[in-house]
Amino acid sequence: MTSKAPLIVGLLFVAAPLVLGAPRVALAQGGLPSSSQVQQMLESNPQLVDLLRQRLSSSGMSPDQIRARLRSAGYPDTLLDAYLGSASAGQPNRVSPQTLMAMEALGLPPMFTGAAPLDTGMIGAGQEALRAESLAAGNYVFGVDVFRRGNNRFLPLLAGPVPPDYHLGAGDQLVLILTGEVELAYTLPVVREGFILVPLVGQIHVNNLTLDQLRDVLYTRLGRVYSGVRRGASATTRFEVTVANVRANQVYVIGEVMQPGAYQISALGTLLTAVYAAGGVTSGANLRRLELRRQGRVVDTLDLYDYLLRGDSRGDVRLESGDVVFVPVHGVRVYASGAVTRPAIYELRNEETLTDLLRAAGGFKPNAALGRLVVYRYLPPEERSPATPARVLHDIALGTAPVAPGAAGGAPATSSARARAGDPDPGFNVGGVLIPPLPLEDGDSVVVDSLPPIYQTYYVSITGLVNRPGMYPWHPGMTLRDLVLLARGPVVGADLREAEVGRMPEDRAGGQLATTLRVPLDSSYLYTRDSSGRYFGPPGMPFTGQGAPEVTLKPYDNVLILMQPGFDFQHTVTVIGQVRYPGIYSLRTKHDKLADILARAGGLTSLAYGEGIRFVRQTESMGRINVDLKRALSDTASRYNVVLQPGDSIQIPQYQPTVKVSGAVNSPGSVLWEKGKPLKYYLLAAGGPTYKADEAHLSVRFASGEVRSRVKWLFATKDPTPGPGSEVSVPEKASVQPTNWLALATALTGILSSTVAIIVLLQQL
Repeated sequence: MTSKAPLIVGLLFVAAPLVLGAPRVALAQGGLPSSSQVQQMLESNPQLVDLLRQRLSSSGMSPDQIRARLRSAGYPDTLLDAYLGSASAGQPNRVSPQTLMAMEALGLPPMFTGAAPLDTGMIGAGQEALRAESLAAGNYVFGVDVFRRGNNRFLPLLAGPVPPDYHLGAGDQLVLILTGEVELAYTLPVVREGFILVPLVGQIHVNNLTLDQLRDVLYTRLGRVYSGVRRGASATTRFEVTVANVRANQVYVIGEVMQPGAYQISALGTLLTAVYAAGGVTSGANLRRLELRRQGRVVDTLDLYDYLLRGDSRGDVRLESGDVVFVPVHGVRVYASGAVTRPAIYELRNEETLTDLLRAAGGFKPNAALGRLVVYRYLPPEERSPATPARVLHDIALGTAPVAPGAAGGAPATSSARARAGDPDPGFNVGGVLIPPLPLEDGDSVVVDSLPPIYQTYYVSITGLVNRPGMYPWHPGMTLRDLVLLARGPVVGADLREAEVGRMPEDRAGGQLATTLRVPLDSSYLYTRDSSGRYFGPPGMPFTGQGAPEVTLKPYDNVLILMQPGFDFQHTVTVIGQVRYPGIYSLRTKHDKLADILARAGGLTSLAYGEGIRFVRQTESMGRINVDLKRALSDTASRYNVVLQPGDSIQIPQYQPTVKVSGAVNSPGSVLWEKGKPLKYYLLAAGGPTYKADEAHLSVRFASGEVRSRVKWLFATKDPTPGPGSEVSVPEKASVQPTNWLALATALTGILSSTVAIIVLLQQL
């Protein structure tokens, strides 16, 4: 043990850094963003550095204690020194992932809770799963997840020129370029007081001016200094002014948003930009009235449904510094489910009705049952009692109406508003379905039923020899001809004299399941006809041309199209080798035999060797069958004159007066056959068996395919006599070593002696 101790201690010292460092590596790989993502966080929330400083100052640890903890955790002592001093001492311009790791190593809360969310792919993936689960549970609120799916949606476009209606302000940076007699370029920041300072020209007040208005001012001010600056073609000095960088406005987003607070947003940002910067809205947000408050009053509102349902972004106004975006709590919400295009929870305005809800849900699915729908509603508290259910059901009847242009896609005004305006067609229809103007209440649930599957409705079925057997919807007046047409007509081999119809019994008292009847058919049920009406297709039984009465079907009828008696397609066999006319022959009947097909092939040629016939049957993979062709041809009633089956192959070889010897012989090969020579003659002609030969199990395969083996009985041996085309096979002895009885006896004797010695020793103790 003492000799192994240094080795064990050494292994522990080697493994300790790996074990202790594992949590830190896992944290670096899984829990923190990359440098680019941290920089994005810093840009979207400039207060992140201040937040780091505040958390360190409120941690209760002195700078020396912080440095000591960093040193014990394996970080540099001075890693956080830039955040330990006062704000006036200067702030770092970037935050690294190592900084955030060091903050967590000190035991401080994670920094993600105080910054804008970063979408590293998990927010989008999690939101997709949340939506699927919410839809299944019936609590998915339409539009809530729009702002939580990526890291660049609704951000203002910072590239390219600013819009024509953009108003300049403090923080913008302009570029003034003069060309012609004077070649100059100036970078002109807009100072806090709202003016720019142009060299040799002086101060120019630009606050709240557009670029077009600024150009008018510059024509006047620059013309006083540069005589070539004038309007028209006579100008010898021209200028151009553009916005190089736009300012960032400080706006406040409060209410039902994921992360309320103050945000630095580009001056090109809008209401949607601010909501996105705050992480999106909560599930309790009002999506129909986002308020923009400026200087203490509401200056504009935004209905997100206009944007989400109709693509109308006119209400998405641009923000100014100091604006407050307020997202109130939702109002009336109604759940649309069932056979609607977009099942979800929708928020309705006070004047909106059932029609507006169905339009917001995308209208009806093709499988919607458009006769009625159901509205579940909670009773008011004063109407509830232990004997009265808290929820009631309203069955609403629907009608049909012509589809008005644009009705299914959403009207510019709500249905109720059009009705109050005196519109003769208030548009209470969705996709041609007339919807009653039913006001909805908070908590209502509208369920649109789906059409039942075909097996739950009236149907008829067809089986047998048709192209498309199956179930088909039944309708009043449906005939057998209609059903056969739906099944795309009969196939080849169908019996068009009659069909069987199974029908529901009128009386089941005796346990009857169905009644059957035979109905007449004729050849007019064949639909493959040319332009003159003549049927074209494979020949078959002659059927009645026309005149069969029409058969009216009832619900749940089962039609069976029968097969012609004894119908089958052509079957072929292959005849090759030494026959006069080799080829692929069709069987005339199911009872054609070997002699019949050879007679049709013209019989055997003078070179044919009938005893070597190879008869192979493919049916059930039977393979080669031994056939005595001579007896099959001489006695057609013998068992060798086999009945042919589809796919049979008959090969008549040419006469081969040789015997092939293979296997464990010294010179394998072929030996000329001599009549009456025994098996031993051919073995010696092939050099005789080798020392590995297993002569007791040699065999002879005759040309007909029959195999015979050497037979030994007592001291007598009977060998088969090879014929022309035979093959003699001599196998090798098995590779298993024979039992060494002497060694086995010696081992048993040693074991027995040891056992006796042990017994004697035990008796002496």
